[in-house]
Amino acid sequence: MLGSAKVKLSSRRVAKKTLIPGKSPASILVLLLTLLVFSMAPGAAQGAPAPAADILQQGLHYYRIGELDQALALLLDFMAGQPDSTQEPEAALILSRIYYQRGDYEQTLHFLQVIPPALRGSENRLLEGSALTRLGQSEEGIALLSSLDETSLSRNQQAQRLAALAKGHLDQQNWLQALYFIHAYLPLSIDQKQTDHLIELAGNVVREQLSSAQLAEAAFMFSRSPVGQAAGLQLALSSWQAGDTVTARRHVEAVLQQPTAFPGRDEAVRLRDRLTGAPIKSRVLGVILPLSGRYAAFGKAVQRGMELALEQLGNTEYPIKFLFKDSAGDPEQSSRAVSELANAEQALAILGPLTGNAAEAAAQRAQLERLPLLTLSQRNGLAEVGPYVFRTSLTSVMQARALARYSIEERGLRTFAVMAPDSRLGKEMNKHFVAEVERLGGIIVAYRSYAADATDFRRQILLLKGEDPDAPEPPPPPESSPELETEIPELPFEALFIPDYAERIGLIAPQLAYYGIRDVTLLGINGWNDPELLRLAGSYVEGAVFTDGFYRYSPYPFVQAFVNSYFERFGSEPTILEAQGYDVAGILLAHLSRGEQLTRDDLRNALNRVQNYPGVAGATSFDAQGDAQKVLFLLQVQNGNIVQIN
Repeated sequence: MLGSAKVKLSSRRVAKKTLIPGKSPASILVLLLTLLVFSMAPGAAQGAPAPAADILQQGLHYYRIGELDQALALLLDFMAGQPDSTQEPEAALILSRIYYQRGDYEQTLHFLQVIPPALRGSENRLLEGSALTRLGQSEEGIALLSSLDETSLSRNQQAQRLAALAKGHLDQQNWLQALYFIHAYLPLSIDQKQTDHLIELAGNVVREQLSSAQLAEAAFMFSRSPVGQAAGLQLALSSWQAGDTVTARRHVEAVLQQPTAFPGRDEAVRLRDRLTGAPIKSRVLGVILPLSGRYAAFGKAVQRGMELALEQLGNTEYPIKFLFKDSAGDPEQSSRAVSELANAEQALAILGPLTGNAAEAAAQRAQLERLPLLTLSQRNGLAEVGPYVFRTSLTSVMQARALARYSIEERGLRTFAVMAPDSRLGKEMNKHFVAEVERLGGIIVAYRSYAADATDFRRQILLLKGEDPDAPEPPPPPESSPELETEIPELPFEALFIPDYAERIGLIAPQLAYYGIRDVTLLGINGWNDPELLRLAGSYVEGAVFTDGFYRYSPYPFVQAFVNSYFERFGSEPTILEAQGYDVAGILLAHLSRGEQLTRDDLRNALNRVQNYPGVAGATSFDAQGDAQKVLFLLQVQNGNIVQIN
């Protein structure tokens, strides 16, 4: 086994010159300089060589930080000078690792042999078996690797073992066993280059080595992985070439319904297109919404808006069909619905889902299917999944930016305070508002948070004013006192942003006035756009400004037309949910109602070019990432009424 090793030990001594095979003069110079540095280190007595223990520790240090050249030089020096050291096995094991990483498998085996048999553990056998398979001694390597207890290995070591077993079985032409070990390796993938290489090897085996029976077995055994998908594609190709288009289509659709990507996916799509007659040019739009479960009321509201859009904006000469699928708010159900709409129903695009987890799962699947998806979820990061995913919804960042820009650019305000609930919404709104204010040159002078279920805000209000909330509270002056208004000190901010809902504002606003925060502009979010705001807060919110994605009393003619049409059709006034459903459907219908035969890629490119679509929930454009940029409604309380001011 070791007769071919490049480096041999003689009388338990190792000659330095032979321990660095193939090294250039420059590498030898680096080694000599390294040894010179250590010989001059503090504590070296009059040029005497550094203690062996120091050399070993330095070598181990360089190995741990990834400086393998220095580690190799020092560990070889230690081995040459201390052949009988009790620490020799440790140095030999590290050297075997380094040589294995560098692809010098003979040297790997050599240094493993230095370790006494009684001290050889699982890692020794792993390295030895792996090196043997790499040197073509696959039978011995497989035997060693198969005897290892997987539970004694780290994740990286398990991956190394599986990759080596795959290589050994490939050499032995045990094709299905090799595919098994590649399949088992993929979930542990730690080296992308090796992963790509193993997938390529699996593809070669599937295309060139397996019989039809073996292909069917591989497609079944290794489903939901690139190995099984490659086998399924090959089955489809073989059936197609034999003229059996029905079986070929069944196999290729099964491949495309799997949730993982694999190198042959584009080829599978092309085959599916051939078998179905043409690339996707249907006039079917899929819709995934929560039509049952806890979010059913929201899903059905969006559905009504979409149905109204189809009635009003669809072209009867070139009919378009909506296929509704229930997500029930469930990620797995949403992913399956995308797969079914993409393949069995040949949908051109998908609208929805509405809830965050369902939308995230659907986005991942739609990107894999290369199927345009317009989701209505507020979940951050959805459009970043890929170029086929678009998001159109009212988000925290939109509202915060709209308020900051209005306050600074139109009102000329410069100093702001924030009072926000200690909740995900409050923290997110605060983050985006502060960022936009500071970007525009404004100043945040104070920030206070309160519990999401709080009912008393005295402490936060006094702290915003810079007062001590623990100081004794002076008795209020008589209502008839002429000093009531004049004694209020000037506040350090001109506007106060409170990202909460109308019910909570009904408690906060009166306390603001009571404790002296009066002549400031109150800023709010869409949660303020509620008739309850005026009933609960009354005059205390006079002049307040807030945003929303929809305002059913807007003077815009197209908004009035939508509200009237919706009321006639359903007998109630629409909310932002119906408006968003109407708009997202309208964006797609605008491109399909002309009767042109569009592919999925045509539609995706068209969505990328959408600019200022005149939606009832705000003019909509898509940025380069696929996130909607909307012109929101700015609302203000004027004379006890909520009115649109932009």
